[in-house]
Amino acid sequence: MSLSAGMTEFERSDPEFAERFAYFAGEEVPGDPTAELPERERYLAILAALLGCQGTDQFRVTLADALDAEAVTPVEAREVVYQGTAYLGIGRTHPFLTAMNEVFTEKGVGLPLPAQGTTTLETRGTAGNQKQVDYFGEGMRENWKTGPAGRATVSRWLAENCFGDYYTRGGLSDLDREMVTFCYIAAQGGCEPQATAHAGANLNLGRTKDFLYRVVMQVLPYIGYPRSLNALSCIDNAAE
Repeated sequence: MSLSAGMTEFERSDPEFAERFAYFAGEEVPGDPTAELPERERYLAILAALLGCQGTDQFRVTLADALDAEAVTPVEAREVVYQGTAYLGIGRTHPFLTAMNEVFTEKGVGLPLPAQGTTTLETRGTAGNQKQVDYFGEGMRENWKTGPAGRATVSRWLAENCFGDYYTRGGLSDLDREMVTFCYIAAQGGCEPQATAHAGANLNLGRTKDFLYRVVMQVLPYIGYPRSLNALSCIDNAAE
């Protein structure tokens, strides 16, 4: 994956920085045998991490690279942005919706893209709760009825909105969706309990600790060392 487009603006003003960052993020990290990921998963993880750390400018560059490489489809990229709203809020995803559609237009991608919704307002709750059960276990079955009463409304919204509106959509698999969720959470920082829980969900779905470590290593140039080290600790805790 070349990062030359992302560093072009700095090649004259900051040549030393441009050279070292382009090498680290564009060659050293993706090429390290202990960190390698399939190209598709790597791009999905980086796009999600850029949402989490609010890297809008770099998101534009990486999305354009992903589309040019045909590693990620427009629908897949859109699903990463849509689902990010549940974990970041519209205040932080709105700029990415705009950036995404501008990149799509520049690349000649027709809008709107094909619809991917599979639920209605009447079915989203049941379907979303089933996704929670699939990922986290039977203890999530109608957990708004069994958990703390004061949290019942938010727990129900998690089933209906977070999982029912987003996780039930087409375009990405369950494995994809849990991977990008872990990336949103790890990249924004300060949400280590949730990062641990979603690392566990990734493991429940069949991902390995090694795979999740590789995800963190691939997003490290975009989110920095402190949040990456925290993410590795969350994976360790989930694996235990």
